[in-house]
Amino acid sequence: MISNREFERYMPEAHDHLRQRPSLWSYTRLDGWLLLLLFLLCGFGLFVLYSASGQDMGYVTRQAIRMCAGFVVMVFLAQLTPRFFGRWALWLYVIGVALLVCVMLFGVGAKGAQRWIALPGFRFQPSEIMKLILPLTVAYYLAHRPLPPSFKHVFISLALIGVPTVLIMKQPDLGTSLLIALSGVFVLLLSGILWRYILIAVGIGAAALPGLWAVMKDYQRQRVLTFLDPESDPLGSGWNIIQSKTAIGSGGIDGKGWLSGTQSQLDFLPESHTDFIIAVVAEELGLIGVLILLTLYLLIIARGLVIAARAPDSFGRLLAGSLILTFFVYVFVNIGMVSGLLPVVGVPLPMVSYGGTSIVTLMAGFGMIMSVYSYRTMLLK
Repeated sequence: MISNREFERYMPEAHDHLRQRPSLWSYTRLDGWLLLLLFLLCGFGLFVLYSASGQDMGYVTRQAIRMCAGFVVMVFLAQLTPRFFGRWALWLYVIGVALLVCVMLFGVGAKGAQRWIALPGFRFQPSEIMKLILPLTVAYYLAHRPLPPSFKHVFISLALIGVPTVLIMKQPDLGTSLLIALSGVFVLLLSGILWRYILIAVGIGAAALPGLWAVMKDYQRQRVLTFLDPESDPLGSGWNIIQSKTAIGSGGIDGKGWLSGTQSQLDFLPESHTDFIIAVVAEELGLIGVLILLTLYLLIIARGLVIAARAPDSFGRLLAGSLILTFFVYVFVNIGMVSGLLPVVGVPLPMVSYGGTSIVTLMAGFGMIMSVYSYRTMLLK
């Protein structure tokens, strides 16, 4: 062994590094790049929402308050360790499934769907928290088993995914149920599942499509038919997508100008401040505005994947990877349905569409991703 004086003489740079005190920023346990990108995305969202809502500052104020609440939740969860989330994963799963059962028994409905539990002063949608609980539970289960998972563990994981998926589908909420199922499937894919299992699953899924069509509600079937031929009912079910594509196409390269969109400002475009808000971006800010928004999304997704790839253990890698890939799916599905590439399933554009619960849930997910980042940083100190 060498003395401290010899270590300092032979490796002065390493000695200076070890003597450095942690910076004030390191105590926040936040990833600065990801935090900056989220701030920029939220600012862009508020900017667009003001126009999409018809210059209604009430919408913007409420959205800003929800974003602030989401950032508070994100910062709080970032202070916790992934191990803490793992300890509570199975209990949270049981509570989440119990709440979904309560929705079926005692839930309140709106527009033909029963998805909420009424609490004093507000309504609560349990399916939103399952967007976080399901990937957390599957990641915890697989991370404590040999990887790649055996057929037994794949089957148990699929059972964990299937229970909340079926309960949410019964509400009915086909779009949310499929997206939540995907969040669990991403964990399986990241665990290194064998290709033969993937091919078997694809075959079973293809064989189940006729059965899925048989159990779909009439309005869900109509969405698929409208997707295939929106011009068959241009003044009815096809109105939304026709007006959306008109708004997107009319924006051109640089758009008509902020607050100057005709489809949105004259109310031809329905749900312009929620599900179809990217059509407002395309019409008023043009292709340039859409590319700026997509660049922000891609940078956020890339940063999340980097954090997942650098996670110090399997649990952190599976959790962070599945959460950021689920975020990607939300972006992809919303843009796909607004542009006519996918059926309309009522998926908001993350951090841009007007909404409350979805924003807080998304920020909670980023808090868990930052928890994985901060845990790795602590191990490197």
